[in-house]
Amino acid sequence: MPEPRLIRDYLATLSVQLPASVAGELADGLTETYESYRQQGLAPDRAAEFAVAEFGEPQLILAEFASVNPARRTARRLLVIGPAVGACWAAALITSRAWTWPIPPVARILPGLILIAVVALLVTAAFSTRYRLAARAGTAGCAGITVLDTVMITSVMLAIPSLTWVVLAAMAASTTRIAFSARTLRAVLAG
Repeated sequence: MPEPRLIRDYLATLSVQLPASVAGELADGLTETYESYRQQGLAPDRAAEFAVAEFGEPQLILAEFASVNPARRTARRLLVIGPAVGACWAAALITSRAWTWPIPPVARILPGLILIAVVALLVTAAFSTRYRLAARAGTAGCAGITVLDTVMITSVMLAIPSLTWVVLAAMAASTTRIAFSARTLRAVLAG
């Protein structure tokens, strides 16, 4: 027996924003609820109305799933630890007199531009109420921060005349963030 249009539309709204596995589980639950109301003797359209009402507004469901999105949590964590890692790098670059290093001007500006883009992606992921947008922005931001940290470590190792404890601390902070990003990126991609 085909599902009433109300249920099809409801599920279509959810499937646009949620991963297929989650949307499938919700579809199963909604179908079971609908069938339960049908077994109680309700007409198909009335059973669909009751089932959808029991499940709640699709936007509320989408907002709840977005709030527990692993990409959103990861983005928030990266935004919290970002200033500490940035302060480590600021101290390292200032104490090492980075402005005297033989680096092309574009290589001085590019990390800052990448950082602005990464922060924008992480902020989008951290505060988005749309599951897929948070997942995509969080994944891109997580990958971007990994690339930025890798570029910083590599650039400093190639350009710095001598390593100091301040530079090593900044490199350790970035390495820790790379490890965190790699570990959580797997969870984000699996989710």
